[in-house]
Amino acid sequence: MVENIFSMMNIGGQGMSLQRKRLNAVANNIANVNTTKDVDGLPYKREIVVSNYKEGRDFGEELETSLQLARTNKAHSPNTRLKPDAAESDIVKGETVKDATAERLVYDPSHPDADADGYVHYPDINIVTEMVDMITAQRGFEANTQVISAAKNLARFSLEI
Repeated sequence: MVENIFSMMNIGGQGMSLQRKRLNAVANNIANVNTTKDVDGLPYKREIVVSNYKEGRDFGEELETSLQLARTNKAHSPNTRLKPDAAESDIVKGETVKDATAERLVYDPSHPDADADGYVHYPDINIVTEMVDMITAQRGFEANTQVISAAKNLARFSLEI
């Protein structure tokens, strides 16, 4: 729930952090496209970032709260919190998990990591998919940067009044 300019900056920062995680996962996937064994001795598993968000109140409830000018004290400004609640501080979250898709099998009996049948187990990573993920993460990062910039400009213009 956006309640002030600092909350807008906080949410934009969380969005930027999520997109950075996505870019890191893409970089790891591209770097390990031909990795047949990781530290566990198994083929590298593609990393993906699963994101979720905290559901807030709908627009009508937010509007009604704003119109009521709910206050704890008459001297207080309505609906402002300089410090977000701990429960409300994480609006956007992301977690890096391993993809569960099966490995890509390539017949190469001369490869040192080939199994008894002559197949090498490579991770199921498609460079085109990774590039698309990279571009969407970059665009998301740029959008969150613009949110923070807009909040900063809003604060600056408010002070100039």
